Amino acid sequence: MLIMDSPNDKVLGDFMTDNETTLMEIDQSNIAAEDEEENDPFLKFIDYAKSILHQNEGELEEDSARSPGWSWITNRILKTCVSYPSGVTPAILLSELSQAWNEHIRSGAPKKQSDVITKLKKKHKRAKLPNTVTIDSVFEKKFLSLSSVIEAVIIDAFILPGTNIYMLTLGDIWSSNTLDLYLHRRFYSIADPDNGILKKGREVLLTGCYLRVATGNSVCARLLPTEYFVVLLDEDEDDDAMLIGAQFCSDSFSSISLDSVKEGTSYSLYARIENIGPLEVHGKSGSLERKQITLVDNDGIRLIFFLWGEQALIANLFSVGSMLALDRPFIASVVDNSLEICDEVCLEYGSATQLYLVPLILHEEQVSVALTQNHYQGSRLLTALNPSEGPIVSQVTLPCDSQGSIDFRNYPFRSYVVDLRNKMTGISLYGVVTDIRVSEGIFSLKIEDTTGAIWAKLHFVKSWSLGRLAIAHTVYISGLSSSLTPQESLQLSWYENATGSSFFNLSCLPAFPNTSCLHRLLCLNDLSIHTSGAQVCRVWLDQVEHCHVNTRYMHTLCGHRVEQGPNGDLECKFCQSICNAEVELTFHLKITLADDTSKIFAWCIGQTAAELLQISPDEFCGLSEDEQIMYPSSLEREKFTVSIVNSRDDSGSFLEQDRDRADWEVTRAIKCE
Repeated sequence: MLIMDSPNDKVLGDFMTDNETTLMEIDQSNIAAEDEEENDPFLKFIDYAKSILHQNEGELEEDSARSPGWSWITNRILKTCVSYPSGVTPAILLSELSQAWNEHIRSGAPKKQSDVITKLKKKHKRAKLPNTVTIDSVFEKKFLSLSSVIEAVIIDAFILPGTNIYMLTLGDIWSSNTLDLYLHRRFYSIADPDNGILKKGREVLLTGCYLRVATGNSVCARLLPTEYFVVLLDEDEDDDAMLIGAQFCSDSFSSISLDSVKEGTSYSLYARIENIGPLEVHGKSGSLERKQITLVDNDGIRLIFFLWGEQALIANLFSVGSMLALDRPFIASVVDNSLEICDEVCLEYGSATQLYLVPLILHEEQVSVALTQNHYQGSRLLTALNPSEGPIVSQVTLPCDSQGSIDFRNYPFRSYVVDLRNKMTGISLYGVVTDIRVSEGIFSLKIEDTTGAIWAKLHFVKSWSLGRLAIAHTVYISGLSSSLTPQESLQLSWYENATGSSFFNLSCLPAFPNTSCLHRLLCLNDLSIHTSGAQVCRVWLDQVEHCHVNTRYMHTLCGHRVEQGPNGDLECKFCQSICNAEVELTFHLKITLADDTSKIFAWCIGQTAAELLQISPDEFCGLSEDEQIMYPSSLEREKFTVSIVNSRDDSGSFLEQDRDRADWEVTRAIKCE
């Protein structure tokens, strides 16, 4: 361990204390933050990309409505940056965005579609399932994963000549191509030409499909039989309503008798999907998988519908709030199966089970965008899209989920803290972390933008999985939901495994300092105590004789220091957990950075510190004490491009221990050649 004197008194910069801060200075801080927001290259590039994609969509009203939302563009940009850690050019980003958006909509302008599909389009109001792929994309890629979902409509049903094999010709509302399916024999009873319901115009959902690609002299591509097949019903259609009433409304969960089941009685049940649980792994070797679907019947009684092993794929066809009709489900005794639930019986997908679904029809709500237009991005983007007419949108139509919450996943504009209300889902926020708290395994982040701050609770499947995060880091988070606390204050929740959830820490993103369109290159003199968010500077190491080089252990999962507890265990103060098997040796470095305009005293930890020191912690510890003392002198005036944040925090956070009086954290460093 090497400790030298701090050169705080030698570092240029006039840092005011809290006691010296006046109301006028606070106003200046707010103005500075707004100016930073206006000039944020990352936000500007998002707006530019949106305008480019909007132009490519054409000028028809329906084309405009299909333009990507702000959060979709932001997600794709950051995902691309993760894929190119050494940096990415604007041309690559725009190319990736254009290609991804074309694949996302995929419908394009179908050449010619069946009249059946044209009619269906007019009443199609359900949400597209997350794993859905289009038939056109299957033909283009000649590939179909087992977890992919096809939302299809039957164009034709027929028997292969000279056989008893049933075939279905399937189309979808997004494609001009059709695809033939060999129907699995378990569904032959409902495919009967006289009495079956698998006829022209019927909608079906299927997954777990194998694609037989056309080769040589063989016929066109076809889907091999799959057992994971659900028939859609429409309660507004008389025939479907009669089927539901006649076949599925006489039995209820309370009428199930295990004695009757043993005597051969079968049941047809009708219930609402209340919850779709995560994939669980059981067994000593982790070879047994299952999913729990919670169902609620019309009497309010709940039962668990279990899907085992590959059957879990069927859950991809379900959505919370939809009505599920189960014909002849397997009735299992909980005692016999040793399942850890309190119900006497549960349901399973048996060999004779057939499933029907009445999908949840999403209601829509008009949402005013007046608040957003009054902020920077909204008004700037709307004017940019049609500069001669000014703002062209005053409200947008967004879907509501089964709980009545408005889904903002496809909202065309950026959401600010001030815009948030109760019962919103699919929210995306871009801002700076100003506080972090941990209680009973739940992490809470205080995220601030130029309009305000709000707390968000993060829920992980197992443990923290976002890498290093600290106060003053700039983050983008999507998949948030809003609700009211018992004290009637607004709070946000984020679930790691929820559809549409993502989290990016721009401050620690490897590509950030090397991607010029996402940042401004600042001089150190441009930084102030009011600077917020990640900034990029080109600096050299200065006054290395005064640097502090510490080696300590770090928690691998979160990047924060660990300490030895009274009983000898290593404890992570950030995760508040024992982490004996999840630690690694790391640097804690405090050093002076300089350029032609100024100097600052900064600190860093982990890989960033190793990049600045150009040596690994193990190699450094292998040096003699004299060599450790002399080593930093070899780094004098070495040049780096760094991502840096103002980590000054007067809230008394438990993360204060990592900072140790240095106000600037270097979050990424790249050596200049």
